[in-house]
Amino acid sequence: MARKGNRVQVILECTEHKTSGVAGTSRYITVKNKKNTPERMELKKYNPILKKVTVHKEIK
Repeated sequence: MARKGNRVQVILECTEHKTSGVAGTSRYITVKNKKNTPERMELKKYNPILKKVTVHKEIK
């Protein structure tokens, strides 16, 4: 069955990883309620490549 409601799947990508020059990317998949949070999400998540907690922003 299809999901009903305003919940959508979003991808979070590390912001510090692009500027570090290290190969690879850190991405997480999560779900958000589009009605309650219409703006793009920002969460602090662990980046296993940089081995530290960084800010991950929602991408398209």
